[in-house]
Amino acid sequence: MRRTSGILLPVSSLPTRYGIGGFSDEAFAFVDQLAKAGQSWWQVLPLGPTGYGDSPYQSFSTFAGNPYYISLDRLKEEGLLTEEECEEADCGQNPEYVDYEKIYFTRFLVLKKAYRRFADMEDQKPAFEQFCEKNSDWLTDYALYMAIKNSQDGKAWSLWPEKLRDRDPEALRQAAEDLKEEVDFYRFLQFAFAKQWNALRTYANQKGIGIIGDIPIYVAMDSADCWAGRELFQFDADGRPSGVAGCPPDIFSADGQLWGNPLYDWDYHRKTGYSWWIRRMRKCADLYDMVRIDHFRGFAGYYSIPYGAKNARNGHWEKGPGMDLFRAVRKALGEQNYIAEDLGLLTDDVIEMVRESGYPGMKVLEFAFDGDPDNAFLPHNYDHNCVVYTGTHDNETVVGWYHRLGRKGKAFARKYLGHRVDPQEDFVRLAMASVADLAVIPLQDYLGLGNEARINFPSTVGDNWKWRMLPGQLDTHTVERIRELTELYSRMPEKKNRKSDGTGKKPASGKAAADLKDEEDKKVQIG
Repeated sequence: MRRTSGILLPVSSLPTRYGIGGFSDEAFAFVDQLAKAGQSWWQVLPLGPTGYGDSPYQSFSTFAGNPYYISLDRLKEEGLLTEEECEEADCGQNPEYVDYEKIYFTRFLVLKKAYRRFADMEDQKPAFEQFCEKNSDWLTDYALYMAIKNSQDGKAWSLWPEKLRDRDPEALRQAAEDLKEEVDFYRFLQFAFAKQWNALRTYANQKGIGIIGDIPIYVAMDSADCWAGRELFQFDADGRPSGVAGCPPDIFSADGQLWGNPLYDWDYHRKTGYSWWIRRMRKCADLYDMVRIDHFRGFAGYYSIPYGAKNARNGHWEKGPGMDLFRAVRKALGEQNYIAEDLGLLTDDVIEMVRESGYPGMKVLEFAFDGDPDNAFLPHNYDHNCVVYTGTHDNETVVGWYHRLGRKGKAFARKYLGHRVDPQEDFVRLAMASVADLAVIPLQDYLGLGNEARINFPSTVGDNWKWRMLPGQLDTHTVERIRELTELYSRMPEKKNRKSDGTGKKPASGKAAADLKDEEDKKVQIG
């Protein structure tokens, strides 16, 4: 891998007038700014539909896309919405933070109006049905799951009537018939999501920007994946998990981290040749140009916490599939671009798994300044085959972190840098100047924002995943500064398109918009 750099910004953090980022003009404008800044990558968080806690790592489906990201303006251009209807979804009273509750109670009402017009468009039906057929291995169950869930007042599937909970064939047939319009509505949302995401990704690729996606290691208990694939997980006959996921106590948390996700039945996956995982990774290849594999150490060994426990203190370690899984993925899909999120407790088997995989690991500068010159996160200890971050979505902004860093850490940082520390400037420079093949900087750190712009506080529910960039906040001066650093540290992209020799035209407003329509209609089939 040659030296490159990128920016981490969740799609939800883009500025729009609809209360949450999405695949709107602002997303295409951000791609333009990335290209002007000499960047090669845009890293995003998982794109799945969010549920309890609004976390993209707790999704209703590991295969589906988040309907909140669908651009209402694009639907308006297609004749599916009016301007007045779009205004009904205006959740932008506070442009700095997402109000998930308000969006939940307004967005679907507007999207249903778009669906009803779409359902009457005969010319759309062939592409829609082809999309549904090509994605039927997950879309059929997901759409029915969401329709039933809504009919059950949003309850988790484990609380549904027994025949629906346990997928009695006759009960499912009846539900599909009774809830047909709702099922088709959720299929339409995925069709629209795929069409718009493919247009945005195509545009980014034509501008020389690759997309780094993120695959959570676990799926949510309240998900179509668990409801339709109970055999994949450690469940008893009544749908209760025998153990749930998390992390043991450490210096950051005396109680550990209780995530609550069901654990995989790795014996079952091994017997099936990891077919479900191969499907999952193939979906990632359809969506992204590179994939960050979350909690990579969990594939070597995972922490199992008794179901119903109040904290993670009494868990124990179990052996994971290790490289056996990734050999199967490589055999099925060929060489793919993966990043191993190798943070946390790194035992010898984890280190060996990362080494054998060949995937670049992660280095986080906020973990580096404990006063130990041998700290693996200090730049002078890096190997080139790694990805360096100032911080991640789970960390403080670098400015917020430095202000809270203790006296010992600040003294060591001054000594390491050789001068008085400017956190916004110096740690970005450390990352960009390092030998790491790829440097990814959260946008907040380029903007010099404090912890008011933090994305997530691990092991907490509520008040996370909300920060948004304000319109105009990424200004011309900042873009030029990013480019200067990128040129200075030899991370500029090659002067050619990443995947396409197209014109790189972005969708414009109105009927005259090219909208990359021909390309979209072809690519949407892969969903």
